[in-house]
Amino acid sequence: MPNPESYRKGIRFMKQAEKFKRPVITFIDTKGAYPGIGAEERGQGEAIAKSMFEMAKLKVPIIAIVVGEGSSGGALAIGVANKVFMLENAIYSILSPEGYSTILWKDSSRYKEAAEKMKLTAKDLYDLKVIDKIIKEPNGNEEDIFKKVVETLKKEITNTINELNKLSTEQIVQDRYQKFRNMGKYKMQTP
Repeated sequence: MPNPESYRKGIRFMKQAEKFKRPVITFIDTKGAYPGIGAEERGQGEAIAKSMFEMAKLKVPIIAIVVGEGSSGGALAIGVANKVFMLENAIYSILSPEGYSTILWKDSSRYKEAAEKMKLTAKDLYDLKVIDKIIKEPNGNEEDIFKKVVETLKKEITNTINELNKLSTEQIVQDRYQKFRNMGKYKMQTP
């Protein structure tokens, strides 16, 4: 749950990557931005918006990978990418199922019902074209699973960067713009 300073630091790193013509790869695993009063006083909303704005303009390829829980502005702030990958058992949404059910029904205990309606699984989001690829998580012990997932990610990242590097800087930015502009035509199921 990053504070505003974390997003500002991330922007600096991304701009440095752009300066040296390096791709940006983000790993998303956050319940959201830190919700405390201090974070709000230091400009949490502005930092998230600025991060999204700056990522949209970067002239280098960006790949975002949802590896755990990707929720709320905390995930969106580092998720503006040319390609979005998601681990098979991860979730990605605008807020947590508990938050959704609390807002919608004033009852956080209905989180399971909310999760189904939110369409936050990798398969749901792939079908809706929100993400570009699902990274399978094989069975086995944790160490074997980790090694296999890392190998798969390395291959996918390398292939995707090679593919995106064939585009001009203008095409890279336009590709990212079109990806997020077109998402608005997909509607989430409402209760």
